[in-house]
Order: sequence, then C-alpha cells, then structure tokens
Amino acid sequence: MSTTNGPWFKSSYSGGEGGNCLEWAPASAVTGVIPVRDSKDPERAPLTFSTAAWATFVAAMKQSAR
Repeated sequence: MSTTNGPWFKSSYSGGEGGNCLEWAPASAVTGVIPVRDSKDPERAPLTFSTAAWATFVAAMKQSAR
C-alpha cells in the first residue's frame, strides 16, 4: 500500500481559507505509518511517521491547546 494514498483529512481547526494546514491519511495507519503532507503542496511527497510518533504528536497538540 502506498503511503501517498488518501483520502486525506485536515483538522477542523484549520478553517476554510487554506493556509498553513497539515493533512494526514488515516487509512494508512494499518501499515504502521502515517503520511502527513502540506495542504498547499499536495503533490510533494509526504513525511511519514510511525503510528506511535503520530499519536504522541496529536496528544501534545491537544494538551497545548488547553
């Protein structure tokens, strides 16, 4: 399975204007890898993170938003 396959999702916090948004493809999680890309440059190869690293990142972002 390619890690560049979507569907791609972005945070509901990113708003509708575009801008500085990350997108991720949760369907790839079954492979143990989470691809993450810049919504402004979807043709560029995504960065990839282990599912554990991604979960840690998301938890840290949720904590900092409080």
